[in-house]
Amino acid sequence: MELLDRYLQAVKKHLPNKRQDDIIAELRANLEAQLEDKEAELGRGLNHQEAEEWLKSLGHPMLMAAKYQPMQYLIGPGIFPIYWYVLRLVLLWGSVMYALVSAVIVPLTTHDATRIVGAVFAWPGVLLTMATWVTLIFVVVELVARNNPGKIPQFDGITKDWQPSTLPPLEKEQAPGTKARSYVAAVAEVVFGFLALAWLLLIPKHPFLLMGPGIAVVNALPYQLAPVWTEFYWCILALCIIQLGWQCISLVTDNWRGPRVAYNIVTKVLGLIPLGLLLTTPDHLLFVLKNPGADMERYGKTLFSINEGTHWGLTVVGVIVVLQLIWDVVQAVLAARRRDWKPLNQSPVK
Repeated sequence: MELLDRYLQAVKKHLPNKRQDDIIAELRANLEAQLEDKEAELGRGLNHQEAEEWLKSLGHPMLMAAKYQPMQYLIGPGIFPIYWYVLRLVLLWGSVMYALVSAVIVPLTTHDATRIVGAVFAWPGVLLTMATWVTLIFVVVELVARNNPGKIPQFDGITKDWQPSTLPPLEKEQAPGTKARSYVAAVAEVVFGFLALAWLLLIPKHPFLLMGPGIAVVNALPYQLAPVWTEFYWCILALCIIQLGWQCISLVTDNWRGPRVAYNIVTKVLGLIPLGLLLTTPDHLLFVLKNPGADMERYGKTLFSINEGTHWGLTVVGVIVVLQLIWDVVQAVLAARRRDWKPLNQSPVK
């Protein structure tokens, strides 16, 4: 039954990583046995409404997973899944807000790159402080609940009104030999995205961050970047912000495990915009002379070769990106067709 598969998938997200598969296999066997008993009593399969009522009677996936949690010393298994859920949200948004301050406010208020480095090294301490406060709050809740049974309900606001029909759809199975993305990896992707944003914001005032010691050689050359690179920079900055926003939304909506087909397609399409700016520059003038009047005769031919070579290199990159984009679109269309045809071969309940 697809609804049961979706329920088990939701339960799995709140189980310890090392025991997920074993616990889900055991739970699936138990629930399928219960389902067979119910269908035997009715003499038919459950319809969709009956299946929803049965799953709702089992309890919220988060509370179902709590029954399989290992013994906790300060926070009991009945509260631990909710504590873990809240802790992840707090650490995520704490990281986002802290990185936002470091990436945007600090570069705009100071020219000292060491403050950015200091902010990066201070980040673990900030997370530790937030985690400590969240843990202390839930320890107090656990103590009060333990000494005053019934005074603190099992977070009914989170689990009471849930509906099985709101469970997320089944995720695509991982290919053999591949590993699913972890929550830590998804959060790290967001954090490093903010660090990359900070790096981009610092580059105009601190080009050393891009070229390193080679910036001295670049400054000594008679060539410099054409104005089109400024537009290219702002496009890349906007693309970085869009990617970061998408990743944050995926974490908040708990879609970080699923396939990222749409994300890959959209980012490739948007990535063609800054590339197109460079490719459509009049006369392929991507680099210009610092002193054209004095250096044109001496460096003019070399400048032309540099611009033409860069243009053709960017053209090759553009062709590769377009081919990758076409491949992603074709794969998405084929996957959508497989999803449309699959239900035709399955009954609605089993």
